[in-house]
Amino acid sequence: MTAFELSAGDTAWVLTAASLVFVMTPGLAMFYGGQVRAFSVLNMMMMSFSAMGIVAVLWVLYGYGLAFGPSLGGVIGDPSGLIGLGDIWKTDAAGGGVLYGDGLPAMAFVAFQSAFAIITAALVSGALADRMRFAAWAVFAALWATFVYFPVAHWVFSFDGFTAARGGWIANTVQAIDYAGGTAIHINAGTAGLVAACLLGKRIGFGQRPMRPHNMTLVMLGAGLLWFGWFGFNAGSGLAADTAAGVVWVNTLAATGAALSAWLAVERIRDGHCTSLGAASGAVAGLVAITPSCSSVSPLGALAIGLLAGAACAVAVTFKYKLGYDDSLDVVGVHLTGGLVGTLLVGFFATPDAPAGAAGLFYGGGGGQLLRQAIGAVAVMAYSAAVTAAICCLLRAVMKVRVTAAAELAGIDLAEHAEIGYDLSNVRYTAYPGFSHTVVVPAVVLDKEITE
Repeated sequence: MTAFELSAGDTAWVLTAASLVFVMTPGLAMFYGGQVRAFSVLNMMMMSFSAMGIVAVLWVLYGYGLAFGPSLGGVIGDPSGLIGLGDIWKTDAAGGGVLYGDGLPAMAFVAFQSAFAIITAALVSGALADRMRFAAWAVFAALWATFVYFPVAHWVFSFDGFTAARGGWIANTVQAIDYAGGTAIHINAGTAGLVAACLLGKRIGFGQRPMRPHNMTLVMLGAGLLWFGWFGFNAGSGLAADTAAGVVWVNTLAATGAALSAWLAVERIRDGHCTSLGAASGAVAGLVAITPSCSSVSPLGALAIGLLAGAACAVAVTFKYKLGYDDSLDVVGVHLTGGLVGTLLVGFFATPDAPAGAAGLFYGGGGGQLLRQAIGAVAVMAYSAAVTAAICCLLRAVMKVRVTAAAELAGIDLAEHAEIGYDLSNVRYTAYPGFSHTVVVPAVVLDKEITE
């Protein structure tokens, strides 16, 4: 922490970017909510919304300190001076306060990073859809944020000399490039989703009966909000309104468009048609893959990463049926796979002309950067898997984690929340004259026609 002159432009951009990242979690709720069956939509959305509340509270109490406090051996931050954010929120008589880097208010950085913590916990919920008790999810989210996300964020995002004299080991010792969270967020959440889904067990009827998305318009709207917010996610991670932010913004656009196109091409070749779910999932796959690499590649490199990630994720989402794990909404297929693709491809496509200034294999840099990327990815996967498994086993020992079979079959929304997503009490199914198939008609219309 240093007393620099406040940069109004950077402060405005970082707070705007923080707001963009924050709106991604409601976008995720829509994206996930539309993909589940109609009787699970509220529960699915509540898992994202509850993460907003739970992680926000923990972030202020001690999460920021664990992630960005003075490092204890490069492994975890010391939160002792940052409980309740310590003194960094205070302003002096002249209206000034604690600044980081080249004039960014400490609280602007706190705000930006809080949105990352929130959405990372929410991402895991997609692998657990339709079958987890809400109370168990709330406890899981709190424990997972505390013991998995906060330490990993310290490893990856806490740089020496920025918020403290010493930061995390992946950022400073290994020096892996993860500009906005390919390892800390997507590989981390994807690994946790895989472990938790396996320990929770499959949904009743998985692989035997259709479990199609109930509302694709909601999915598409959610994907659009995610894409919109992701420009803040990536371009805001440099914490400055500068040339690098422009490069990152365009790379984010290029990779996402390429991944969307690649996913649809795979669908067309494999299945004979292109789907709206494929378009939405392809866009998210591209966003995930470019997240770690957006500062280190050229726009052409971003296109290549997007194409490879879109194709890889389109194939990876089919593995759950072959391998028998029930990753309900493809957290593994999209976030873990896309995060790995984007993280490792830095070792190939990084160019010294990009803002990060690193060189990959294709630009004469040798294999050093690829090795650093692999170490970061494998370390986060191993840690996330081990601690997530421990949390799940602890929860199973002290509370009921899974809903009853009756609740799962009848509708988790009603069982867990005493609500339903869609009130159909005024709707009847009828063979209406003039239609060749059964249609849904409001009861009031039928009653009016019957009386007439």
